[in-house]
Amino acid sequence: MLVKEKHLFYNSVMDVLDKLKVLSLNMPFEAAEDVTCISDPQGNENLDTLKERFPVTHAHLPNGKTIPLLKTMQTSVCENDCNYCCFRSGRDTPRASLTPDELASAVVKLSKAGVAKGVFLSSGIIGGGIRTQDRIIATAEILREKYHYQDYIHLKIMPGAEKDQIFRAMQLADRVSINLEGPNESSVNRLAPHKLFLKDLLTPLQTIEEIRREYPSHLGWKHSWPSSATQFVVGAVNESDLDLLHLTYQLQSAFRLKRAYFSGFTPVINTPLENRPRSNPWRQHRLYQAFFLLRDYHFNFEEMVFNASGNLDLEKDPKLLWAEQNLLYQPVEINQADYQQLIKIPGIGAVSAQKICVFRKHHKIRDLSTLHNIGISTSRASKFILLDGHRPSYQPELF
Repeated sequence: MLVKEKHLFYNSVMDVLDKLKVLSLNMPFEAAEDVTCISDPQGNENLDTLKERFPVTHAHLPNGKTIPLLKTMQTSVCENDCNYCCFRSGRDTPRASLTPDELASAVVKLSKAGVAKGVFLSSGIIGGGIRTQDRIIATAEILREKYHYQDYIHLKIMPGAEKDQIFRAMQLADRVSINLEGPNESSVNRLAPHKLFLKDLLTPLQTIEEIRREYPSHLGWKHSWPSSATQFVVGAVNESDLDLLHLTYQLQSAFRLKRAYFSGFTPVINTPLENRPRSNPWRQHRLYQAFFLLRDYHFNFEEMVFNASGNLDLEKDPKLLWAEQNLLYQPVEINQADYQQLIKIPGIGAVSAQKICVFRKHHKIRDLSTLHNIGISTSRASKFILLDGHRPSYQPELF
């Protein structure tokens, strides 16, 4: 076992919430938004102390709502030696582990205190992926069955998890995910040399979709099967945006992948990749923009614009770049375009496209002020549209 004696001693003298703090802080996490301390006084003992000790993530749920989400791990001890990870085997860092009972009890306590209204549960690998998955499932079972916990649960599927384990996790969670790390076997080998891209990572995602197709949805939590997600480490091993987005596009089509998270690489000292530069935050941002175009805006993968290196343009968002190549000399007539044409115009999103469709039932749109009142960013849309057969005036770009 790769657990050092000092880590065992460290665990023995820590109380449960101290351990949870170690497990929660600085944890690599795909759904990070704004990290802050939640203020929701409910008269609970030591609430102020709890709020100070447990930063949470403002996470976006599959239903579009945002909640304070506790991101934590069953254990930060790990027998794997992933080249980018702060918890890799052999690295000198504080470790902590919680039993399923301890972790479930702590989650409920934080929920009652108003600190977190959901939990994302992952884990370091100890004793293999199957044994680790059992501990994660046991924690979720205690939350749902002993404490009747109704809040959001996102469970990580461990590499190599068995189908029965994945099935049980899907009965307990609102979302399940497995980290693919990279877009192909070559990149995964450089990121996580002891993980098998096809067997350990891609196959569990396929199994999730097989369960959704083979078994009735009422067997899932709240009578529906959970959504699925994955995560990529971006910028560590020279993977291209084309490879990342092509795989996510395939997973959306084949496995109904709901979300891909693109975690920009940040070097960690005392890891093999410590001298690699930090990933440009704009690259992560552009990947998210492109992902949502593919998922929500009816773009085909072939419509994505990549440079000669297979990467997205960092200076312009992919929707604007596509429009400049396709709509600048063939503008879209706002009064006749269907919904799918409208949402491809820069400055027009899903909600505003629907508003245009409703407004046109009774009125013709003849000027930019009408579009502006509907909620359209006319400064972005104006050069790509026609209004009643005429191009609206717009300010050309200086550069």
